Order: sequence, then C-alpha cells, then structure tokens
Amino acid sequence: MRMLCVDDEPLALQMLEMSIKKAKPDADVTAFEDQDDLLEDAEKNGCDIAFLDIHMRGMNGVELAKRLKEINPKMNIIFVTGFSEYAGDAMSLHASGYIMKPVSKTKIEKELADLRFPIVPKNDALLRIQCFGNFDVFTPSGDHVRFERSKAKELFAYLVHKQGSSCTSREIFAILFEDEPYDDKRQNLMQSYIYALKKSLKAVGAEAVLVHTYNAFAVDTKLLDCDYYRFKELDAGAVNSYENEYMSQYSWADFLFEDY
Repeated sequence: MRMLCVDDEPLALQMLEMSIKKAKPDADVTAFEDQDDLLEDAEKNGCDIAFLDIHMRGMNGVELAKRLKEINPKMNIIFVTGFSEYAGDAMSLHASGYIMKPVSKTKIEKELADLRFPIVPKNDALLRIQCFGNFDVFTPSGDHVRFERSKAKELFAYLVHKQGSSCTSREIFAILFEDEPYDDKRQNLMQSYIYALKKSLKAVGAEAVLVHTYNAFAVDTKLLDCDYYRFKELDAGAVNSYENEYMSQYSWADFLFEDY
C-alpha cells in the first residue's frame, strides 16, 4: 500500500508522516513539502492514499486533490487541516476522510478504517503477474516461475486475461491453435498442457491459483498481484507502465486487449 503526504510546514509534515507510519507500519509512506513533487511521484509510481494539508502556499490541498483525481479517480484523498471552514470544499471532492490538526495515530487509524475506495491487500498473493511487455510470472519473492512447456504458460496467460471467468478446454484450444480442429488427439494434447501448468504452479506453492471445475478453468484473481488488473482499476502506476504492449509474445493478446 503506497501512501503519500504533503505539508509545506516541516514540523507538521514530520508529525503527519510519523502518525501515518505508527498507524500503518507496513505501508510505503513518502512525505513531501512540495506539491509538484508529490504529483510527479503519484504519476510515476501510483498512490493508494494521499494525505493532503489543505492550507498551503501556492497550490492548496483542494486544488492538489483535483489534480490527483485526474491521475486516478479512485485514489483515496484524506485532507489534513486546522481550518474547519475548508470542510465543504473538501467533501465536494468526495474525499475519503478529513482530519483536524493536531494529527494523531488514532485519527489516522479511524480514517484508514473507513476509506471511500477500500484497498484490497495483496500480501496474500501467491503470484505476481506481469502482462505489460512480455507476459511473465513471479513468486512473491521475485523469482521467475518456470514453465516446462511454453503452451502451458500461454494457457495461463489467457486465463489471467480472462480475469477469473471460466474457460472451457475447447475455448482455450481455439485461442492457442486458432483454426485447427479440436479432435481426440488435440484434446489429449490440451490435457498434457493443463497437467504441465498444474505441475509448474505446484512447484512454487501456487496450485490454488488455478480453479478447475468440470471441463472448465479459471484463475482465482484474489491470489494474484497483476499489473493488468491494477490497470483496469485505474492504478496510476500500472496505467503509466503500459506502453502499447500487452503480452507482446502472444499474437492474440493485442487483439483481445483492444476490447478493454
């Protein structure tokens, strides 16, 4: 979870940063005295929650919030101020929260417990998926997942693209082999790819990612940390990482991505 905070008063910023870290010690927290620096970081790296002092020299917190909402409409904005008359402007932006100074750990915790756009934790993700550029799969520690058969990896890529929707073996075969007939020989071939995929996932303790019902397959999206999923959720970091290449090694991928 990435959190950014800004206040043009150094001591107030230090207290805000310290309170956030006490309330959420496992979060990635970055503090800024300059509003433009925060904007640049949010555009480049994404942001889940932004704590903004309202009364600042130059661009005030409400104006800054409008700019941040252009980057990511689902960014949680929490205003921090000692001036209650700003509450109307703040709430008109559908802010997630509003904290009156002095800031404290308790006040931060209260706002984090009631976010307008709840953050889905990915600490329990079994795999990290890269779709932009070449499709690739990693363990949470960053190691590559090894696929013994390239078609098994491509099969998995298609299931990731389907984002939890069930796919039959015939549908998957049509994607992998286009116009070839789905005869008994190729059905057996599909079974061998599915077996290889299960074997690769099991080797890294991620077999639960693949959901198998009768003649249908899907991925459990809750167990994946995927840049494509973050892109669809309008995460700024994921949006900015997309450079017109989506699963570039697969001919079907760009065509399907256009449907997004």
